[in-house]
This record gives sequence, structure tokens and C-alpha cells, in this order.
Amino acid sequence: MEDNIGTMVAQVARLMRRAFDERAREIGVTRPQWQVLSLLERHAGINQGGLAEILEVEPITLGRMIDRLQEAELVERRADPADRRAWRLHLTAKGDELIRLLQPHAQQTIAAMLEGVDETARAQLRQSLDRMRANLSRRSGGDALAPEIADG
Repeated sequence: MEDNIGTMVAQVARLMRRAFDERAREIGVTRPQWQVLSLLERHAGINQGGLAEILEVEPITLGRMIDRLQEAELVERRADPADRRAWRLHLTAKGDELIRLLQPHAQQTIAAMLEGVDETARAQLRQSLDRMRANLSRRSGGDALAPEIADG
């Protein structure tokens, strides 16, 4: 099968995840755990439903993961002052420290991926991927893709 750009992007993403997994395993963290911790760093205080939506997983699946992260003292649930039934998720100090340990691994993975790609090509790649993301994020008429996508 001839590679098209969608297949290539998916393959690069899969290989990048695999390379990161190998590095993260050295610290004893799985990629899903890293994703949750990383998102909580950027979205401190998000509720479980919002985090599940970002991760594109069922809330019950995320709930079990949060339970394990809470048992490991990496994440804490805090009562939502606006809704007694809801919890807000936050990293603990131990979770923050783990993020600091994982960041160099993520940077090494990205550096390995971009080895041999000059700065001009990197800038063009960023621009192109940003445009693709914007195209796919933009919706018209429900779930229909924007006209630019349908043509391309």
C-alpha cells in the first residue's frame, strides 16, 4: 500500500509513542499515566468528565486510572465548590516531581524524531501541521468537514 500523508502522520505518531514508552518505562510510568499527569499540569482543577473528553476515553475508564494515580499520591481529588457531586483534579507535589523527571524523556524523544531535519523544514512542518489541525478542528454543518478538507 502506498503511503499517503495520513498514514505517514499516523505511523510517525505511533513510533513516537513507542519511543517515549520505552523511555518512560525506565521511570515506571505508562503513557496513559503520563498523558493524564501532563494534562493535569496544563489544566489544573479540571473535572474528570472534561479530562475524559480531552483524552477521548470513557469517564469510568479514567476514573480507575485516577484512582491508581491517587493511590500513588500523584493526583488528588478536591471537592468542586460549585458542585457538591463533582471533583476537581490536581497534581500533588509528587506528581509535579514526576512530570519534571519525564520532561527530559519527552524532549529526547522529540529530538530523536527531528534528527536531520533542519530548522527551515521544522518551521514548515509546524506550519503545515498547525494548518491541518485547524482544518480538521473546524466544522461546518454538524460533522461535515470544512470544504478545504473535502477538496484536499
